[in-house]
Amino acid sequence: MEDSQISLVTVGGGGRIVSVLCCLCGVSIEPNPSNTCASCLASNSDVSRGISTESTLHQCRGCQRWHKDAGKWIACDLESRELMALCLANVNGLQKAKTSAENVRLVDAAWVWTEPHSMRIKARLTVQKEVQTGTILQQSFVVVFVVRNQQCLECQAEFRQGSWKSLVQVRQRVGHKRTFLYLEQLILKNGAHRGCLSIETFGDGMDFYFPDKGKAARFISFLENVVPLKVKASKKLVGTDDKSNISNFKYTNLVEICPLCKDDLLYLPARTARNMGNIARLVLVKNISSLIHVLDPLTGQTANMNPEVYWRDPIRPIVTAARSRLTRYVVLGKEPVVLNRNVSKRTATRKMKSRIASVTIAKENDLGVNDTQVEERSHVGYLLKAGDVLLGYDLRETQLVDDDAEDARASGKMPDAVVVRKLYGGVATGEVNANQMRIWKLQRLDVDAKAEAESKRASKKDMETDDMDEEDFMREVEADRDMRNTMNLYKTEIALKKKNADDEAMGDAVEDAVEDKTHPTKQMDDDDDDEDDQEVKLDELLDGLVLDAKPDNAPPGEAVADDIPWEMQEGIEEGEKAAKDGITYVGRDQARQVNDKDAAAPVPVFGQEFMGKEFKFI
Repeated sequence: MEDSQISLVTVGGGGRIVSVLCCLCGVSIEPNPSNTCASCLASNSDVSRGISTESTLHQCRGCQRWHKDAGKWIACDLESRELMALCLANVNGLQKAKTSAENVRLVDAAWVWTEPHSMRIKARLTVQKEVQTGTILQQSFVVVFVVRNQQCLECQAEFRQGSWKSLVQVRQRVGHKRTFLYLEQLILKNGAHRGCLSIETFGDGMDFYFPDKGKAARFISFLENVVPLKVKASKKLVGTDDKSNISNFKYTNLVEICPLCKDDLLYLPARTARNMGNIARLVLVKNISSLIHVLDPLTGQTANMNPEVYWRDPIRPIVTAARSRLTRYVVLGKEPVVLNRNVSKRTATRKMKSRIASVTIAKENDLGVNDTQVEERSHVGYLLKAGDVLLGYDLRETQLVDDDAEDARASGKMPDAVVVRKLYGGVATGEVNANQMRIWKLQRLDVDAKAEAESKRASKKDMETDDMDEEDFMREVEADRDMRNTMNLYKTEIALKKKNADDEAMGDAVEDAVEDKTHPTKQMDDDDDDEDDQEVKLDELLDGLVLDAKPDNAPPGEAVADDIPWEMQEGIEEGEKAAKDGITYVGRDQARQVNDKDAAAPVPVFGQEFMGKEFKFI
């Protein structure tokens, strides 16, 4: 019997190779320990043996983070490379099979489409294994990950009373909230509020609650980089364990922001003005960052004040940038101001031209009543033209809080008016619904307002004051491009309609230009000198912000954008994220044809390991 299964095959060199018959199918093969061909080995072998095809993942419903291990939570997008690594780390037997003597290698992993509300994630894994010397088998199978809801430690602490360990109280002693509205946008853009348990607002500031001292320290460090401040820290003993010598403290940090705000009018002491580059004593606060930036409104000279210098000798503004202190003016005309320049320098381009201009303005309320006009220099003169509306300080009638400033005005050393900024859009024309006609909007923090009002009338008055402060902040934003660069502005429906209309108008202009053998960009080049570089442009705005939960006229059972799964929302395609991360995605139609486990098949060589060594599995 053995003689019939063993044969000698003569090769070209005269040598002989011994061959045997497969014990299952009878095909002549080279001898191996199992005397079985590769096809029979594949049909009777299970490469995925010992690797689990079901696993469980835990996700926090509050913050949408995924549980890693040992109480650690990480943020991963669906179909992302990071989530794939987390899933592979939760497959029982996979890591053990890779490190054991079985020599199992993961060569591919792909996402498989599942129903959006099924709370399931599917991945198709492809592994290879050398079952015997020279015989490598490959097999694909589907692993199902069941998603369970579990609160992370931070979200648990958020719902417990008194669970915070460190409190940051941010205060500014002013009569408005414009600084906090700007600070809120900086926090949102930089993600500085991550790790915060809750945020509360008060009349003069905000409170931020953190679960530990380290996160509060990082938040204070962020504030020091964006606003001038001083910090006072204190701690309170909550409990102590004498046996283990462990004490439990609660930390409170009082952060006081400099009371100077954008567009405040200052009258600097003579010594301070000399130390700041011999700038004029009458200056405007240009903006507030880690330094206090001031601007001479008559010459355009700028200077910076260090917070330590300010806190050593605080300066009180002679006029604050409140709506009641600002006066609306109408531009009647302007004349450019030629500054003496070094003749050895090259001719100034448009960007190098002086922004100073002498403007003739009149109060909006005085038009048609009297002929009172004021002619003064302005640092925003290059933006103005006849008919524009602007805001400014009327120093002839405004009460000043500084004695030196009163003496300077009495001696005629002060201008009659100081131009602050230009008004845009419906605000300039006096439209009632000007705030609703803006092409941009801002995101807001999720805060808890603490009611301090004693009556409904006082509460209503506070709401009106907050709305007024927000509107004033919006006007500041749309008139300052540098300020907009530090925050995120989002498009409104009005902006989308305007963009479509502009595209249609541009297409018509191109068609007309082809007929007339001209090009519309020629007129655009001619109008470069009249371009307003501070006005909000469509290309500055971002997409994707949904502020309204549901329209007022929506049917009761209709789903809104926040309730629709991210795969089904407009603008997000299935497999888009996976394609960016270089991971295969099995779509909805192909998912129905995917088998839970394919039969093993022989392959000539080992494939490249999935994700390689440059990416570490979680």
